[in-house]
Amino acid sequence: MDTLFQSLPAFLLIFVRMTSFFVSVPIFSNRAIPTVHKVGFSFFTSYIVFFLIDQQPLGNIDNFIFLLMKEAIIGLALGLIAFIVMSGIQIAGGLIDFQVGFSIASIFDPQTGMQNPITAQLLNTITILFLLSVNAHHLLLQGIINSYKIIPVNSTGIPIGHEQFVLEIVKIFISMFVIAFQMALPIIASLFLVDIALGILTRIVPQLNIFVVGLPLKIIIAFGLLLIGLPTMMVLVQHLFELVVQSTNSLIRLIGGI
Repeated sequence: MDTLFQSLPAFLLIFVRMTSFFVSVPIFSNRAIPTVHKVGFSFFTSYIVFFLIDQQPLGNIDNFIFLLMKEAIIGLALGLIAFIVMSGIQIAGGLIDFQVGFSIASIFDPQTGMQNPITAQLLNTITILFLLSVNAHHLLLQGIINSYKIIPVNSTGIPIGHEQFVLEIVKIFISMFVIAFQMALPIIASLFLVDIALGILTRIVPQLNIFVVGLPLKIIIAFGLLLIGLPTMMVLVQHLFELVVQSTNSLIRLIGGI
């Protein structure tokens, strides 16, 4: 019984980091998953991790509240970094919708609880299915479990204001926007050429109602290009997820002081 009470604080610290990670990381944080299931999954994952990591003394128990806050910040930071990187898909979809004309219409996204453009929601759904099919969620689990080896539960430092930490965050944002622009560029460039062709056609045939002809034509071309270029987009999604893994590992090493 005494051993149980001595191990309970360490288990609670593991459980707080794991729960904070699962409520913010992509795939696991989807609102379609009931909260009870998320908490239960976090509990059993924490139970497994508790026996995998080396048990280290927590030191002064008076700092337990601070350690709980630190674990919550670490879990949320790792999950949010992954979520921000994967938001590049929605940025690419938003750029495509703006060029097509779908930006005036949006649908409810159950994962974020916000109104997202139609193409962005479509790409987001396809991406989640693709990541699940290649077991990418296993890498997310592996990353949070490995974080306990580099950032033990009894550590007290979080270098959030460190220069290297800020530079790493900026680098992640830049890489995310570059990949998002690469995903949307072929369709945007093609639709730009369609706009030029429609403009020339309007000067040649002034009686033509460009608004009646242009919008359906751009929608057909956009979805045709989307279907043709979907395999290439999945390659970029793979690069985007590799950025998720690299960014989370870099963040773990920075917080752990490595």
